Amino acid sequence: MNIVQLSSKENAHYKHLKKIAASAQARREHAQTLLDGIHLLTALADSHGALTDVIVRHGAEHHPEIAQCLTRFPGTRIILLDEKLYDAISPVTTPVGIMGLFSIPKPPLRLHACAVLLENIQDPGNLGGLLRTAAAAGVGAVFLSAGCTEAWSPKALRAGMGAHFSLDIHEQQHLPQIAAQYTTSIATQLHAPLSIYDLAFGDSVAFIFGNEGAGLRTELALCATHQVHIPMPGRMESLNVTAAAAICLFERVRQLSVHQG
Repeated sequence: MNIVQLSSKENAHYKHLKKIAASAQARREHAQTLLDGIHLLTALADSHGALTDVIVRHGAEHHPEIAQCLTRFPGTRIILLDEKLYDAISPVTTPVGIMGLFSIPKPPLRLHACAVLLENIQDPGNLGGLLRTAAAAGVGAVFLSAGCTEAWSPKALRAGMGAHFSLDIHEQQHLPQIAAQYTTSIATQLHAPLSIYDLAFGDSVAFIFGNEGAGLRTELALCATHQVHIPMPGRMESLNVTAAAAICLFERVRQLSVHQG
């Protein structure tokens, strides 16, 4: 087992870890992020993913769950950090004691049976929730506009609960160009005449969702082959974008189950 112990904040590798932990620019520049906690590392292992390093808070390596988690990454270098050094880069207030340095994948651009296009989603918790919903509904790829928050930030990763490892995630995308590749593309609009429940989805479908407050820009909504609304008999103006996405994506799941049944 390859174990390296670091106790100095001046160590070059520790400085690199601290940059990755703190800076979206550094994560993009190096195409790396930190996965915090047993759940995310287990989800990665279950998807046959690999880590560059496993980072462990000194003493936590003896915790039974952490020791078990370490067995999922045989041959991966283990970096033991002094408590203060570890806590300084942990994204949570009360760290479990294990993280992984992970290389952000660059999947090839390919057509999936179902994709989600996201425009200008700002909250990383919302984005992580959207990715989790998409993965649960069997979506193949998610395309993010340049105005979206970072997909691989610590908060988005925590909210995604491992969904990132089940999806092809493409950031900084020109969404009209992506939408044009799908036979059916669907945009949700409050005043669209067609209900989501009255539309039969094709074999190749892309769902387009917009910013939490402003919704979709008109230019992108007009790129969709269909504009639909979600019926809301209650006295609310709109739905949270994650809830709207769940309704649309699982309507596709329902239609698929009807056709296959």
